[in-house]
Amino acid sequence: MQIGFIGLGAMGLGMARNLAKAGLLAGVYNRTAAKSQALATELGVTAYGTIQGLAADMDVVLTCVSADGDVLAVVAAIAGTAKTGTVVVDMSTVSSGTAKQAAALLQAKGVAFLDAPVSGGVEGANNGTLSIMIGGEAETLEKVRPVLEAMSSRIIHIGPTGSGQATKAVNQVMCAGINQAVTEALAFAAAQNLPMEKVIDAVAGGAAGNWFLDKRGKTMTSGTFAPGFKVALHHKDLKICQRMAETAHAAIPLSVITITEYEQLMAAGHGDEDISALYRLKSGH
Repeated sequence: MQIGFIGLGAMGLGMARNLAKAGLLAGVYNRTAAKSQALATELGVTAYGTIQGLAADMDVVLTCVSADGDVLAVVAAIAGTAKTGTVVVDMSTVSSGTAKQAAALLQAKGVAFLDAPVSGGVEGANNGTLSIMIGGEAETLEKVRPVLEAMSSRIIHIGPTGSGQATKAVNQVMCAGINQAVTEALAFAAAQNLPMEKVIDAVAGGAAGNWFLDKRGKTMTSGTFAPGFKVALHHKDLKICQRMAETAHAAIPLSVITITEYEQLMAAGHGDEDISALYRLKSGH
């Protein structure tokens, strides 16, 4: 199988490297050509100047881009040149409606589609330990399972097209709540002049322990907010969740609060920091 990767941002870069490590990557494309050229040289694969060029040569095309409009534009370009029987796996975070649109566009050209958003952050992308939640046909997933296994430690087939993205929305709502709880609790600890490292070690071992506390507790309380997962990107995802919640008549009040607080951080110039920068607001720094 010839496998190509489109979108070499913080997540895509790590995923592409893990595919190459497994001997599976043939080509890459990125909107900023210098980035794809540098990675192609590093990994010994082909850097393509156009999406159409990459799609024409591949059996499997993986995409990881930022927003709904980007996914649809990339998919339209792939549809122009992809061979019948090609599989497109979109690992971006977009709405389930966008996933369904992308699938329909490709189906008309005889190209299969999976919506396969991921969770696990930049660490997961770099370490090949992502969790992938998948919408689409089970037989399509089986065709590309070895490819996905090179980047992940968990692959869950959720159901039909769009259900992977709907599950990722659940993940993003949960992340908002966890961020709120951890940053509020640690700001509360700091206000009591407690030794923060010891507090984090103590609570991490009990019922309140969680991934975010483990990975971000000590960095946020020492004033370091290197992403991780950028505030502006989680804000974009939560806006998608908000629209989905309105359609489903579901209440997500914690997420709505988080959207507002992220907007405060973004207005203050912190949009490119890790979401743990919410600690700035909670602690008054």
